[in-house]
Amino acid sequence: MGLAIVRTCALLGMEALDVTVEVHLANGLPAFNIVGLPETSVKEAKDRVRSAILNSGFSFPAKRITVNLAPADVPKSGGRFDLPIAIGILAAAAEVPLACLDEMAFCGELALSGAIRPVSGAIATALSMSEQGFTLVTGEQDAQAAARVPDSKVHASASLQALSATLNGQQAFVLQMASPEEPSQANNLLDMSEVQGQHLAKRALELAAAGAHNLLMLGPPGTGKTMLANRLPGILPRLTEQQAIEVAAIASVSSQQRELGQWYVPPFRSPHHSASMVALVGGGSNPRPGEITLAHQGVLFLDELPEFSRATLDALRQPLESGEVHISRAALQVRFPAQFQLIAAMNPSPCGYYQGQQLRSNPDQILKYLGKLSGPFLDRFDLSVEVTALPQGTLSKHATGESSEQIKQRVSRARQLQMCRAGKLNSQLSGKELHRDAELNPANSEFLEQSISQLGLSARAFHRVWRLARTIADLKQQADIQRQDLVEALSYRAMDRLLHRLSN
Repeated sequence: MGLAIVRTCALLGMEALDVTVEVHLANGLPAFNIVGLPETSVKEAKDRVRSAILNSGFSFPAKRITVNLAPADVPKSGGRFDLPIAIGILAAAAEVPLACLDEMAFCGELALSGAIRPVSGAIATALSMSEQGFTLVTGEQDAQAAARVPDSKVHASASLQALSATLNGQQAFVLQMASPEEPSQANNLLDMSEVQGQHLAKRALELAAAGAHNLLMLGPPGTGKTMLANRLPGILPRLTEQQAIEVAAIASVSSQQRELGQWYVPPFRSPHHSASMVALVGGGSNPRPGEITLAHQGVLFLDELPEFSRATLDALRQPLESGEVHISRAALQVRFPAQFQLIAAMNPSPCGYYQGQQLRSNPDQILKYLGKLSGPFLDRFDLSVEVTALPQGTLSKHATGESSEQIKQRVSRARQLQMCRAGKLNSQLSGKELHRDAELNPANSEFLEQSISQLGLSARAFHRVWRLARTIADLKQQADIQRQDLVEALSYRAMDRLLHRLSN
């Protein structure tokens, strides 16, 4: 009889929970049982592990094998338990020494040949193991990403046969080193200098980038709304090391590999308007991140905004305020980070126009079309700008605007100012923090309140205009908010003006 204990992790949302794999070999009729709340994919590990062990040159024990995945009340899914189960069987059968398992954790799916395949959540697993001081043993592809976690100890192995040779001392045990940083793909991003005209929209994008403000672009088809939004990543600063780890961990949990050249580039997600609420917000029977979590520390771009279902858009309201989303199920509750910047584009009417000879919709039809967007959802936008058609003759001219790099430098300076002052970006300031870090003099405070009252805006809009004015001042490197900053911030309310014009 033999008993082996191997450490690994189970994924629950963004968390990697410790799991102990207990393998017991007993005399009796040959059998292979896995207990401890395994899902179907884990139960199927029996066949993968048996073939992998045989094809790696070992004899499969003709014993009664019981594998317990503890704790038993945590659901286990995926192929990540193949490698720890196989190592446990080999250790219980005295094919590898038990003593070497004390300071190691194993994670990986096994091919029938014994090769170790990548699994989801490698970075989340490395984060958990590094906190406990264990060395993570996994496949070569996962090891490259896991090694970038600070203070992590990772060993990469190509196959079960090679790993057993290492554990038996026949090969050197070598820790995986983080790969040297490749040239950033930020250099390949679309450049703002390619955009002809649209100075107001460019200014709005710069403000949105500087303070991480939400932006709505409104205008007829073909005026460049999507083109402008696709150039936003080019003016955003690089991610910090901590932010890059968070983004890579989310991608890993979602079974997506973040390329090394994109490691410090903010994510940019642009889901189709047919996306469901679960696809956008996250969820499912085994909760997985949605688009808002995949856009964490980056941008979520929603094109053709009114074509999304109203319920789906309204589901974004709470994450936009809190920066996270909670998925609740009968058996578990999961929290996903969702600190994203929302950029949206839309036509002002079903026909695409709200004035001029091309208008084919009456005011009631336009109001019904715009009514697909709820007032509370529209309240979440700090800026809304109109992107108009370019004057005749403009398109044939050579674009001579500023490059993305020039705008990015101003954005970076403004963000550094905000982080030094408050430790967070302006869009994240609470009402109390606004009074502390963006205080208005009595005259400007009264002016802003009167303006908000005359426009019929909410208290939330009041604070959003205030935050935007602080960002405008930061771009100018001003210590205080001036009256002209408030006037400019109030000018970015194109949707409010359109709805007021139609209702009258």
